[in-house]
Amino acid sequence: MDIKVKRRIYKKKRYIVPIIIIALLVLSRILLPYIVKTYVNKVLADIPGYYGHVNDIDISLIRGAYVIDNLYLNKLDAGTEVPFLNFEKTDISIEWKSIFKGKIVSEIIMTRPEIIYVFEDQKEEPTDADFDDWTKALTDLVPIDINNLEIINGKVAFVEVTAEPTIDLHMDKLNLQATNLRNIVQNERTLPSDLHATAVSIGNGEFKMEGKMNLVKQIPDMDVSFSLENASVTALNDFTNHYAGIDFAEGNFNLFSELAIADGYLKGYIKPLLKDSKLISKEQDKFFDTLWEGFVGFFKFILKNKGNNTLATKVPIEGDLTNVNSKVWPTVWNAFKNGWVKAFKNVVDDDITFKDAEVEADKKEDKK
Repeated sequence: MDIKVKRRIYKKKRYIVPIIIIALLVLSRILLPYIVKTYVNKVLADIPGYYGHVNDIDISLIRGAYVIDNLYLNKLDAGTEVPFLNFEKTDISIEWKSIFKGKIVSEIIMTRPEIIYVFEDQKEEPTDADFDDWTKALTDLVPIDINNLEIINGKVAFVEVTAEPTIDLHMDKLNLQATNLRNIVQNERTLPSDLHATAVSIGNGEFKMEGKMNLVKQIPDMDVSFSLENASVTALNDFTNHYAGIDFAEGNFNLFSELAIADGYLKGYIKPLLKDSKLISKEQDKFFDTLWEGFVGFFKFILKNKGNNTLATKVPIEGDLTNVNSKVWPTVWNAFKNGWVKAFKNVVDDDITFKDAEVEADKKEDKK
């Protein structure tokens, strides 16, 4: 074989090999979304007691990301077709800025996710195993640790379909940011991760949450506060009438709370306030219904603060997470205190700190 022929064969091989490599890459890129979609659907299908699927998967090799479109999850024996989880768009990508800090972690942006708890679909009391099954399955969809999480325009709801009328307690327009979850930005803080959230509740109340966490621990430490302000109490009538036989004609509902957890020990409070509330009179009620309304009205008169027209109390909550207790007598005293001594303010009190929970956790450890 002469030299010219050898050169022609060599030139052909020189072009054929790159073409084959490019063709394989293109084929892999075409097949990759299908492969990932098949894997994700298999993970969801293998969750005991649940059924789930995704509609589509988009891959972005340049960003090191994949996007899950319309993830659905519900119980197999659910009596309704309302999905328990319905995530419209979930963008999972590598957090490039953390690579320069020597860590490979991911960030997730969820657009319009919905979590809807339908009372009738949860016939059996959920166990820790049930919770672990579906939460572990969802985290398995993320190949590397999550460092940042963002939720855009989400929704959470509690629904009881068979109640008359249907009970629907919900929060819309949920926006949440949780940063530095894997403690990539090292510092001296005990709680390295920041949490911020806002939402609009049923009755157009304004919900806000602020806090710090340490999710690296098996039982996360945290110091969070949240508030719900100016929700129309009439929006709760379906719920209050179903469970207590009470309907409100007007008023607004407010709720303030602080919770601190250190080494599995919880310390905090919940402070509900009703302002300018009036009950609906029901002339057609039976005797015992009327008696109950009179009972409620009497205690409203006794406990209402005459200066700002509020009914309020403050419920202390404290204890090991396996045995958390609310304190009855402080709760009763706080209700009278609001009515006759000093009205509670429509603010988070800022009287619970992470240090408070740490001190109680140390006391619990010393007793062992």
